[in-house]
Amino acid sequence: MRVTERISDAKGQLLTQPKIEREGWWTSLSLPEEEVIALCEKRGLSEPFHSEIKSDLERWLSGKLATNALVLSLGALADNILRILGQSGLLGKFSSVRHEAKRRRVRTVIQELICVAARAIRTGRRLKLQFGRHCPAFDAFGSVYMKFCPA
Repeated sequence: MRVTERISDAKGQLLTQPKIEREGWWTSLSLPEEEVIALCEKRGLSEPFHSEIKSDLERWLSGKLATNALVLSLGALADNILRILGQSGLLGKFSSVRHEAKRRRVRTVIQELICVAARAIRTGRRLKLQFGRHCPAFDAFGSVYMKFCPA
């Protein structure tokens, strides 16, 4: 349980009477109260990820639980791979996206790194990708490639 007494609102205006907020959690965890409260506060960070997965899976594919479990497991694997690609390629100095962010949506990662126009060229028994001369995603794609597929 946590009790907070506020004497001003979010804009800094002083209140005539203090506002008292009570928060309580039921848990089966055997952790100290401070750690349980910290875990509950971090729960809000995962909500956007869950809503993104749920919006992609609007309805289940099958009436069989095992099939839906397999689809959900593969979807989670693909989602995690795309998140790693987005964190490593679209959040650094090579970012081709126009504004700073702490995370990128999966749709943005797919648009910026996966759906990049390139030509596949076979030369010297090697397969190469040739990007356009002014491709904005080339640096981000190259940094991700060098991080996960070093020569």
